[in-house]
Amino acid sequence: MAATPASLSLEDLRGNLKRVRREQVVKALLRSAALVSMLVTALIVFVLVRGAVDFLRELDGWSKLKDTGWFPRRQRFDLSTIVIGSIVMGAIAMIVAVPFGLGTAVYLSEYAGRRTRSVLKPIVEVLAGIPSVVVGFFVLKFVAPSVLEPLLHPSSPRSMLLAGLGIGILVIPIMASVSEDALRSVPSHLREASFGVGARKSTTVVKIVLPAAVSGIVAAFIIAVSRTIGETMVASMAGGLDGSGPFAWKPTNAGLTMTAAMTNAAGGTDNVADKASFDVLYFVGLLLFLITLGLNMIGDRFVRRVRQKY
Repeated sequence: MAATPASLSLEDLRGNLKRVRREQVVKALLRSAALVSMLVTALIVFVLVRGAVDFLRELDGWSKLKDTGWFPRRQRFDLSTIVIGSIVMGAIAMIVAVPFGLGTAVYLSEYAGRRTRSVLKPIVEVLAGIPSVVVGFFVLKFVAPSVLEPLLHPSSPRSMLLAGLGIGILVIPIMASVSEDALRSVPSHLREASFGVGARKSTTVVKIVLPAAVSGIVAAFIIAVSRTIGETMVASMAGGLDGSGPFAWKPTNAGLTMTAAMTNAAGGTDNVADKASFDVLYFVGLLLFLITLGLNMIGDRFVRRVRQKY
């Protein structure tokens, strides 16, 4: 006769006490880390809001935010100068980063062999970690004299176009890496079904793989835009203005981004005579935070709407 199994007691169901305590400790540590992150974020927002409110009070109205240029040392804070500069440089950067980054992702995911991909993929990821000051030096010493000057003959070697190209070069690896991960996550049976009905490789990529990975590609785009808006060093080195300057919208002119303006404001003093030119740091920082938050919310909503589950 088969032996009857021993009955389980309540202590057996509770599990090992040491393991239970270890899991409780890990859970408490993770909860604490999440709470600390939320607290730090809340404190940052609080400091930005408080500083922005103080800055607006010192201006005595919104009229001083419209002027002929951004000259914080002269108490002239033309908001359109740094906003338009950020938009122009960001648009140029995305014109460069999106096609090259997405093209690199498509090649690595759909056309490159396993050995080629094993070599190129780590290189792309390493390029994403290149310090921005290196890219800024590269565009100043190579792109400006060897590419822009022979083609456009600009009056100044530094311009919003040059800064936009530099930021675009900096963002290409990020766009490529995230997009490639999204393309690789598309199930292989979708590709096989397309090949089974006689579709060519290019048709499969354009009509099957890219639409299936659109949520991940949009996420990569939002990350790239956020990185573009937040870039400081390349914009400061190649933009052409050292913290202040007149309003400009042509890409061949010198310009200033919000981050570059913040860099200059952070180098000021916080005495009474110069308080407004320092407090503008909080106002521009809050504006950047709201823009980035809005982009992420729009991107998240779009991704949720078009996401496909397999």
